[in-house]
Amino acid sequence: MTAVDEVRTPVGPVTPPPRVRSRTRPSRLRAPFVSSVVALFAASLGTATATFWPVYESAAFVVLVLVAFAVGVVIALGSAVLRLSSVWVFVATVVAYLLLGVPLAVPSQALVGVLPTGRGLLTLVSATALGWKQLVTIALPVGSYEALLVPVFALVLVGTVVGISVALRSRRGEVAVVVPVVVWITAIVLGPGDPWWPRATGLAVLVTVVAWVVWWRLRRRRVALDALSARAAPRSAGHRPVAVRAVVGTLVTLVVAATAGTVAVSAIPPATSRTVARTVVEQPFDPRDHVSPLSGFRAYEQEPMVDQTLLTVSGLRDGQRLRVATLDTYDGVVYSVGSGEVDSASGFFTRVPSEVDQSEVDGDATSVDVTVGAYDDLWLPTVGRLESVSFDGATADARRDAFFYNDVTGTAAVLGGIRQGDSYRLDAVEPRQPGDDELDALTPGTATVPTPRDVPDELSSSLEEDVAGVQGPGARLRAALGALREDGYVSHGVTADEPVSRSGHGADRIAQLFTDPVMIGDAEQYATAAALMADQLGFPARVVMGFAPEADGGSVEVTGSNVSAWIEVDTAQYGWVALDPNPAERPIPEDQVQDPTQISRPESVVQPPPLDPQMRDDQTPPQSEQDDPEDPPAWLAVVLAIVRVVGWSALVAGLLAAPFVTIVALKARRRRRRRTATSPSARISGGWHEFQDAVVDHGIRTPPAATRSEVAAVVGGSRPAVLARVADRAVFSPNPPAESDADRVWTAVAEMRRALGVGLTRRQRFAAAVSLRSMRGYHGRTPPERQRND
Repeated sequence: MTAVDEVRTPVGPVTPPPRVRSRTRPSRLRAPFVSSVVALFAASLGTATATFWPVYESAAFVVLVLVAFAVGVVIALGSAVLRLSSVWVFVATVVAYLLLGVPLAVPSQALVGVLPTGRGLLTLVSATALGWKQLVTIALPVGSYEALLVPVFALVLVGTVVGISVALRSRRGEVAVVVPVVVWITAIVLGPGDPWWPRATGLAVLVTVVAWVVWWRLRRRRVALDALSARAAPRSAGHRPVAVRAVVGTLVTLVVAATAGTVAVSAIPPATSRTVARTVVEQPFDPRDHVSPLSGFRAYEQEPMVDQTLLTVSGLRDGQRLRVATLDTYDGVVYSVGSGEVDSASGFFTRVPSEVDQSEVDGDATSVDVTVGAYDDLWLPTVGRLESVSFDGATADARRDAFFYNDVTGTAAVLGGIRQGDSYRLDAVEPRQPGDDELDALTPGTATVPTPRDVPDELSSSLEEDVAGVQGPGARLRAALGALREDGYVSHGVTADEPVSRSGHGADRIAQLFTDPVMIGDAEQYATAAALMADQLGFPARVVMGFAPEADGGSVEVTGSNVSAWIEVDTAQYGWVALDPNPAERPIPEDQVQDPTQISRPESVVQPPPLDPQMRDDQTPPQSEQDDPEDPPAWLAVVLAIVRVVGWSALVAGLLAAPFVTIVALKARRRRRRRTATSPSARISGGWHEFQDAVVDHGIRTPPAATRSEVAAVVGGSRPAVLARVADRAVFSPNPPAESDADRVWTAVAEMRRALGVGLTRRQRFAAAVSLRSMRGYHGRTPPERQRND
């Protein structure tokens, strides 16, 4: 019987030695090793966590990161010294998370700033699951607002415990480098759209990650050489050049990686923005879900709101107005807040954690106090460019949590609306405005607003007549607005004493404004017409609806009769400039009545909105009813729901299984390449390596740089020993083996690999199949010189 045949002889199952649990040996936890691991991991995790700085920009964030990292190191190191199981590590981490989470991540709910409270613990637990979405629906930076520090606290604490534990207790310590990479990617996803800072920190993370891997490679090489030296010092001397080459190669890799990263950061042109979670996540407040406030303009002029005290405002200066909403999107039917375009900045509302930075606004600081009376709407009246808002009263916390703001348009909203008795204080900056003598010099700015649709031709024709012979964009705009004030008359059409004046500001109503014998309307029509004219003259324009009471800095009561609308145009000199296109109220000439064909026109094709403001919030414009599709059948909705659940479940399952499938596929590819090697000797040698990798994956420890015979002795049994001799003969014998010998060796290897799993649980066999131990190289393989000497 040949040696190859002996490999196939079933002499009994392979009996591996008892598997040793992967616990850290005390000799490994020496001070130099531990300090090196902590220092390298701190550098890598610190640079990754620095990517969160634009999100928080506060001292509380720095303190949280330092404390969470220190506590994580203590938990990981203590667990390694005491050889605690993963269950106890988990328990210790949860206890630390609950004890430190409130004072560090929810400081506003900590007792005397350091002790957790019951309310704080509930907030901490809920923010662990929901804080991630809240973080991408709020304006940056957030500081220590509410519980928004919880996500980074969880990342740093858990990441430190996992990373240090893997580095200290695993034979594959370099795998811990995954933690800072995950933290860096998470910071990018949750961060702002500006790409510069993540690129800089990404370069730093790359350098620290490469340094971490290099250090582990050098350490593993040093341990292997020390083991060889302990066995036979003369034999290991020949391996020093290999170590030198490894050192040089890894150092070159580090330098090349750092250089490539630097060149990439400097060469790639900075993008204006990038897609992150906050740009694609569904926002809690979408203005397009609500009726345009301008469509309810005429309701303020009707009973009972016309004489009701809607707001009581203190601190409002002479000429200062209250802004309810800024509308920049016209579709021929209604002017609305924000457009349906993906990149519409005017439709993107976020929560404001503390203050809005208005340091670049040229203007005067102003503060007003507002007490809500009969006003009942979700649009919050503000002044100027908002810096901060503070709510008072029993509903202050609820109103604060429901407050959303768009700094592009200066529009604020409170989900659920504000009610009688609410009060709040506004701190803002009132931008400097040009004087009347400076209007002619204005030129269009660079702001972007959606292009108006279905602009009536009658408006364009009237505009051409009004600006004929006028030179300069500013002068032409002034002439167009002057024509509106001169030709127009104001009538709300809500009483019998007033001339007929249709409500609404659709294209047909604006066309009528310019075709009737007498131009009659109110601020709803004049502001819409002025914005459309300004747009045709090249100025980005928008309509502002609000209140214009007569104020002198004291307390003033705002009634429905103070409702108004004006326009803002973007200029190169002053930014957004407010202009009032409304004619002064004056008697309408009775001798210029409408012709008979106009008299028969219905008083109001578009009826005024209901008097109840809450109903106005929920109603749908009549024009949209014609476009609503029919509701799908109930069975289709059920099928779509099932398909959606199954699809998401399959996606999650695929993502979870992807790493394991990848490992199994890589091992199968490696096995195929070994079995299909070009020569029989290479196939036999590959068969041995395949068996040796299976031994390592099953948790059997083999000596570093061990020979085949030594590995076979560790495994135990006659078949591994025979396979080792066959592999040695195939490699070193002057006579090449036959093809049939290689086939028999691979058949035996398959049987021996299966024998390794005999007596194991399904979980243990799965762990061996997806183990990464054998993926880092051929364990125990030594150069031919060593094997030849043996």
